Amino acid sequence: MTTNEELYAQAEAHIPGGVNSPIRAFRAVGGTPYFVERAEGPRVWDVEGTEYLDLVQSYGAVIAGHAHPAIVSAIQEAATKGTSYGAPTEGEVRIAEEICARVPSVEKVRLVSSGTEATMSAIRLARGHTGRTKLVKFAGNYHGHGDALLAQSGSALAVFSLPESVGVTEATVADTIVIPFNEVPTLDDQVAAVILEPAAANMGLIPPEEGFLQALRDECDRVGALLIFDEVITGFRVARGGAQELYGVDADLTCFGKVIGGGLNIGAFGGRAEIMDSLAPDGPVFQAGTLSGNPLATAAGRAALDLLDDAAYDRLRAGATRLADGLAKAFADAGIDVVIPRVSSLVGLHLGDTAPRTYDDAKTTDVDRYRRFFHAMLRRGVAMAPGAYEVLFPGLAHTDDVIDDIVARASEAAAEVAEG
Repeated sequence: MTTNEELYAQAEAHIPGGVNSPIRAFRAVGGTPYFVERAEGPRVWDVEGTEYLDLVQSYGAVIAGHAHPAIVSAIQEAATKGTSYGAPTEGEVRIAEEICARVPSVEKVRLVSSGTEATMSAIRLARGHTGRTKLVKFAGNYHGHGDALLAQSGSALAVFSLPESVGVTEATVADTIVIPFNEVPTLDDQVAAVILEPAAANMGLIPPEEGFLQALRDECDRVGALLIFDEVITGFRVARGGAQELYGVDADLTCFGKVIGGGLNIGAFGGRAEIMDSLAPDGPVFQAGTLSGNPLATAAGRAALDLLDDAAYDRLRAGATRLADGLAKAFADAGIDVVIPRVSSLVGLHLGDTAPRTYDDAKTTDVDRYRRFFHAMLRRGVAMAPGAYEVLFPGLAHTDDVIDDIVARASEAAAEVAEG
């Protein structure tokens, strides 16, 4: 039997850091990453046969549970017809129709291959459409690894305490203005766009304060800047129409990913027709991709969206509430200060006594205590993200029994951490 340590050593010989995304290396929590052999529903099994109740769920790309029969069937059927054509398909049209139907502010949508590609393209489009250069982003919001967007990002950069990445030049970020989350900036007529996660899910989980999103919408309207919502995480997870439905505020451009691919590589960005028509071939803003609208990804994504009706969102919210309440009690019983924020079906974990509202607040979480809790949970067969700034993703496969099992194990883990 191949062990996790053996595979990791082999991986390090041929892959930088042994992983294809930095946080997977377990550097923030220590130890050797587990290598997944297979997964089903709320569970994954590593190459050593160890079973874990999984709260990672591919960092939110999986919402119906691993290997959901309807999604697997859609992928299998699509694969028998070919895996990529470099030509338009009906599947692209159907998933675009579904996205537009769910999000009224999106009249047209362009499919791409990742969330990073979606945000990069949306910003280029905003600059091209407005003829302006400046971009405003919020500290701790992660919008993928595009150069101009890495300034004070959350997610893995927060884990590694990096303000940005080496290789990103000063000129690249010269037009990027970074401000604290939940604070409304005063804009001028040089600002092309303001981009944000409407609910910040890459610095723990920080919801927008009452009135923040609407005030931001109003300020963008005042100066003619575009408001971009990065809904790569919140899109079709927190509500049928994403965060825009949840909070009642429309964006000019919206970025999607994760859920709309059913676990396969995909991204998308969309908005009002007058803006989207600035894209080539109709307009002067160039954007292209060989694998954009991949037939397997669109088939999987449409199957996933078909599962997400009103009853599904009721179950998702109920499950997330059950998990959040259970975790809060587990830590309280152990005498550990914790804040468990919840935004619809997203659950956060802040190890401190005050709910954060900004990136600086988020960074007060006790990362050493998280590391100990992470490993205490892993030993008990519960997989969480190996970093203190990621959220938990309970999904449709996390039944009440599964959540109660996770909470019971969390109670033991929290007690262990409290004992030192």
